[in-house]
Amino acid sequence: MVKVREDHPVRKDGSVDLDLWLEKLQQQTPIADIDEIRRACELARTAQEQAAVNSQDDDLWSTQTNEATGSYRTGLDMASILAELQQDQVTLVAAILYRSVREGKLSLARVAELFGAEASHLIDGVLQMAAIGTRKNPRFEETVLGTGVNQVDNVRKMLVAMIDDVRVALIKIAERTCAIRGVKTGSRRKRYLVAREVFDIYAPLAHRLGIGHIKWELEDLSFRYLKPNDYKEIAKLLDEKRLDRQEYIDKVVELLKGELRGVNIDGQVMGRAKHIYSIWRKMQRKNIEFSQVYDVRAVRILVPETRDCYTALGIVHGLWRNIPHEFDDYIASPKPNGYRSLHTAVIGPEGKVLEIQIRTREMHDEAELGVCAHHLYKGTDTNSRSTSYEDKIAWLRQVLEWHDDLGQSEAFGEMLRGDVAQDRVYVFTPDGHVLDLPNGATALDFAYRVHTEIGHRCRGAKVNGRIIPLTRALQTGDQVEIMTSKEAQPRRDWLNANLGYVTTSRARAKISHWFKTQAREQNADAGRHIVEREFKRLALDIREIDLGRIAHDLHYRAIEDMYSGVGAGDLRLSQIINAAQRQVEVDHHDEQLDLELPSSAPRGKGSADEGIRIRGVGNLLTFMASCCKPVPGDPIVGYITQGRGVSIHREDCSNALGLREQEPERMIEVDWGEKSEATYPVDILIEAYDRSGLLRDIMMELANSNLNVLAANTLTDRKSNIARLSFTIEIARLELLGRIMDKINQIPNVIDVHRQRSGFTT
Repeated sequence: MVKVREDHPVRKDGSVDLDLWLEKLQQQTPIADIDEIRRACELARTAQEQAAVNSQDDDLWSTQTNEATGSYRTGLDMASILAELQQDQVTLVAAILYRSVREGKLSLARVAELFGAEASHLIDGVLQMAAIGTRKNPRFEETVLGTGVNQVDNVRKMLVAMIDDVRVALIKIAERTCAIRGVKTGSRRKRYLVAREVFDIYAPLAHRLGIGHIKWELEDLSFRYLKPNDYKEIAKLLDEKRLDRQEYIDKVVELLKGELRGVNIDGQVMGRAKHIYSIWRKMQRKNIEFSQVYDVRAVRILVPETRDCYTALGIVHGLWRNIPHEFDDYIASPKPNGYRSLHTAVIGPEGKVLEIQIRTREMHDEAELGVCAHHLYKGTDTNSRSTSYEDKIAWLRQVLEWHDDLGQSEAFGEMLRGDVAQDRVYVFTPDGHVLDLPNGATALDFAYRVHTEIGHRCRGAKVNGRIIPLTRALQTGDQVEIMTSKEAQPRRDWLNANLGYVTTSRARAKISHWFKTQAREQNADAGRHIVEREFKRLALDIREIDLGRIAHDLHYRAIEDMYSGVGAGDLRLSQIINAAQRQVEVDHHDEQLDLELPSSAPRGKGSADEGIRIRGVGNLLTFMASCCKPVPGDPIVGYITQGRGVSIHREDCSNALGLREQEPERMIEVDWGEKSEATYPVDILIEAYDRSGLLRDIMMELANSNLNVLAANTLTDRKSNIARLSFTIEIARLELLGRIMDKINQIPNVIDVHRQRSGFTT
């Protein structure tokens, strides 16, 4: 049944009696510093009233004062709900101040200054959840209860993906509970929109967190506004039966208490009200009449120990005949949200159907308070994040992948087999629908996710109203718009994994299929051109490579078939390059051909043994300074000695500080690092139309790829305005060389990038 909100204690002038409210709050949950809660309340009230005064309009001031009082009381309501859930002091402070921050009347910085970063962080997390509600198109879910599950699933999973603290979800649920309670005075459309959001998003979230009484209230209030006629009909039927049902339940309760005393079980027996939405839902799901709902008459038995549950069950089944197929043992097999209890339906006194729930008091607390019953934020857990807490966070992020109470999603099996919530991003279409994509997906992946033809005709993308590169990874909450053209076609570059246009197998398959539909001869010609161009760029002599063997190794009958596979997008160029390198390494392990890379000089003994990485200097002998004796993990700095290599000091070493002042030019950056695979110096030549910032862009790309530059040289022809830039870089494999050259080739004004055999050519 719908819960009636308890009014705050008020004075004669209508204002909240804060002292009485705080006293009541302390009765609900232990509070270490009640004065901090009082200061939060006074700050919220002052912020609201000050905002009203600043309007400088008497009529508006009166209106805003009333609204401020309402918002202030909403904060108190939220704190009261969270106190019932046994939340900690920081959570209560965040709840009290949340509305003031959301309405722009109080800054997060001010909250952090007065109440600490933790409270500010919680409010910021709730604001991020609220932002989804403002971005989502109200028409995104135009269906009625129980349908359109895919969109609802995605929005719920988007919310969970943004949560890094369970308390953020609890504060948001408390805020939405206040919203659905207070919307009864709003317009019909306002009631519907709030109820739709609460029913689709927050009631299931409360259920998955195991907060039973909040979930029931949210469902009943939402049902009241979404299906008012059905709600009134069931409420009327319940009310007509209420007196008779209560008298009947009282007799059953007394009988069961006596039976429990007879077997020395200190049990508690009470009548349980069935909430309206669950009755309607059972009627719809089983296609039955109200009179056939067995659990309208319900009793709950609480006992001390688990074994007492089964003893009580034996008593119940000894008294009355149980109804077949109406027994559930959620103790042996708990529900996904951790709910545990025994449920049975029997033919009770007078031949009337009676549902009985049996559980321990601990199970009852878990059913009512969910994750809050685990005391994650109390006493011993205030200064550290326990394993239990981390497990709960991980569970919260994954749990919405499971079967949802609103119905079976068509994609449920695929979602269960796929990535968990934190490995996916959730983005908006222009009309407010939510799509989920793997982490790292691009706008082009999004386009093919929407529709194959949109992907084929894509010529650009906007994210949050701004044009972005098609290779940029999308983030949760982005709103993506694809720009298309009738003449646009897929480009072969999209299949180049080095360029990062697509990351999903779906998009790659669609692009490959498009190229497959082209003539085989065209694909073969295109593939031959791509392979020959890549070998030339890498300064490899294709005549020295047995392409027939490579085709066979890659499961193609002939070289032409291999070329066709490259042209159609079935075969990646990197596979051919890797196969060619393996071929030469096997056939010429004692020789060093042009394909192989000359190895760089071996590391110094100290460097290899102690795992020191020297930035931008190459391989030098290192040793640990005896003055400070740094150990792995210490912040360190290097000093180039005369003839003994590099001495490694702690950054705060007094000797190092003195050397930095006397000889700063001999100080170098070093850090701890594992011994890495061998690298090889390679010369590359870049031709480009000269422009301001060209060298900076190239160096930035090399730095982003974590490549060490050993040498650089540039020369510009003033007549043609063409710049030739030569770099010597350290590379581990030819595949990586091809990848970095592809990335450099995408820099504006770059004409060509290829490997040089030696020296600088013009």
